[in-house]
Amino acid sequence: MNKFFLAIAFIATQTAFSQKALTVEDIWKNYAYYPKYLYGLNSMNDGMHYTVQEQTGVVKYDYKTGTKVGEYAFGSLEAEEYSFSEDESKILISTESEGIYRYSSRGYYHVYDVKTKKTTSLPKHNKIMSPAFNPAATQLAYVADNNIYIYDLASEKETQVTTDGAINSIINGQGDWVYEEELVLVRAFEWSPDGKKIAFVRFDETNVPQFEMAMFEGELYPHDYEFKYPKVGEKNSVVSAHLYDLASKKLEKINGLPEYEYIPRIKWANATDLLVFTMNRLQNNLKINKITTPANTVSLLMEETAPCYLEINDHMEFLSDGSFIWYSERDGNYHLYHYDKTGKLINQITKGAWDVTDVYGVDEKAKVIYFESAEVSPMERHAYSISLDGKTKKQLTKNKGVNRVEFTSGFQYYIVTHSTIATAPSMTLYDNKGKEVRMLVDNSTLNSKLKTTGINDPEFFTFKNTDGTVLNGYMIKPMNFDPNKKYPVFMTVYGGPGSQEVMDEWGGQNYLWFQMLAQQGYMIACVDNRGTGARGRDFRTVTYKQLGKLEVDDQIDAAKYLGTLNYVDKTRIGIFGWSYGGYMTSLCITRGADVFKTAIAVAPVSNWKFYDSIYTERYMGTKESNPTGYDANSPTSFADKLKGNFMLIHGTADDNVHWQNSAELINAMVKANKQFELFIYPDKNHGIYGGNTRLHLFNMMTNFIKNKL
Repeated sequence: MNKFFLAIAFIATQTAFSQKALTVEDIWKNYAYYPKYLYGLNSMNDGMHYTVQEQTGVVKYDYKTGTKVGEYAFGSLEAEEYSFSEDESKILISTESEGIYRYSSRGYYHVYDVKTKKTTSLPKHNKIMSPAFNPAATQLAYVADNNIYIYDLASEKETQVTTDGAINSIINGQGDWVYEEELVLVRAFEWSPDGKKIAFVRFDETNVPQFEMAMFEGELYPHDYEFKYPKVGEKNSVVSAHLYDLASKKLEKINGLPEYEYIPRIKWANATDLLVFTMNRLQNNLKINKITTPANTVSLLMEETAPCYLEINDHMEFLSDGSFIWYSERDGNYHLYHYDKTGKLINQITKGAWDVTDVYGVDEKAKVIYFESAEVSPMERHAYSISLDGKTKKQLTKNKGVNRVEFTSGFQYYIVTHSTIATAPSMTLYDNKGKEVRMLVDNSTLNSKLKTTGINDPEFFTFKNTDGTVLNGYMIKPMNFDPNKKYPVFMTVYGGPGSQEVMDEWGGQNYLWFQMLAQQGYMIACVDNRGTGARGRDFRTVTYKQLGKLEVDDQIDAAKYLGTLNYVDKTRIGIFGWSYGGYMTSLCITRGADVFKTAIAVAPVSNWKFYDSIYTERYMGTKESNPTGYDANSPTSFADKLKGNFMLIHGTADDNVHWQNSAELINAMVKANKQFELFIYPDKNHGIYGGNTRLHLFNMMTNFIKNKL
């Protein structure tokens, strides 16, 4: 049996009703409260059918009736993931995949022909990355050993497009570490719509400083894992855009682009026009350059600027007449704009003091665009339709909470994945008139089971910080709550730019752990500080060039506010955070030492100078433009203020927030003669998982809280 489905089958066996309270073992080992999902959900081109991944292979169902109408079996192949070609004549299957960084992976790939039922394996190399069909599904392009290759399915012939790829030097068609992590550019090549050309980004990371991590892995001598990682102010990869013509086999660099530091996206507008997005190092100026082939002339299609910084996204939709939909927060909120093919603004489609948070697509025939927004509340998400002229807007989802929507091809149906902070997700199918067709996934059994454990539904609240800004939060009161008693508070925080933790949405395993702590007598609280998302540009960018200052002020204010409640013991307030949240937590227990008694920081940044160039300079500016900002809000600068109980946790193979950050914080604590607890997970990355790792981690943190708070 496929290992993937063995795991799911095991989880399913753990769902028998129980009256016992939540435990770390049930949450992180037995997965006894894991929701059901549709794995590998894919909408078919006809808009009437969908496929999912099941034990026997990929199974095809009718949307309206739920009837099984077909199945694609891959024999002895243990398919991990699958995807269809554009015409659905082929299925790409991955096996023996291994993760590299946050999104990237390499593996062996196979092509299943739907008509002949024949499976063809792609050349193995040292495993390949990012394979993609051409539009006709006759060829695939992929990256192997930092070079681009094309494989012809009929002739079974492989053509090497680039030859200069080299580890830690040249990457063709695949994002380097920092592009993948901060710009979500993983596959950095694109087929033209007619399949005659491939555009790609080349990364020359030769002069990017190299980072080394010691890997232990049970060996007699550790070995170093080496990769290029540009920290603040250091050299980034030198990036360039290139075109390959399949017929002539001509490979050429695109010249004539305006001066730039980054190429965050490439995108074909049509078969002859390629768009190359370029951005400056401060990330407050974005140019979309149109390259008209075959002459490769360069012209500026449009330009976007911002007072602080711009966030890269993929919300650019082209219509058949060459006009396009653009996503911008130029008026202070994220909204949709319609431009003609020359880059001239036609009209602003959405308006208001709320953010558009996703774009689902454009129904050109109906002249309607579908999108998601936080108009109802920053803590909720709903789907809407609006006419391209912006005159007719309709709310499609009504259920309170967060509604994530996926439309079928042709917009005949849409699936709403709905949850609240207290209820696990359900998936429901609706027709294009908004009528419910049927439930696809119902987790009511899990929701009922959770109620038998005696959990309390979270309560949302607001309060004003010191400067009068209203902040959103939620709390989970202890089991058998008595308002006449005094309870310790355990806060959880992330707090980074554009993030949100206070949402009316299912929070998964961490949420269950918080509920477990509430069952053991702790009040849980979470507050979204200034700088977080879905409340407009000014609320988010107020932290620009001073990360950690206002955010920590707000968390201290939140703790003080909670301390005024009659049922809170203000001398017993703790806080927990991971990554950016670990950075916040480290500042709270030092700079906020008079307020917080206990803190757990997992994989924290200790000084932004240690973090990567793209993320940090986006929010902090360069060291030259912000010479005092980096040390001003570093936890290492406040180590001497520590008074409470502090636990520091990190993985030694963290490629993202390097273990170096915790090492520097340790040095600062030792220099200040401050005692604290430390736990290191050898060979674990930023996620700290695998085997019993999460079980061990959450047991350890639970015990620390019980002993120190």
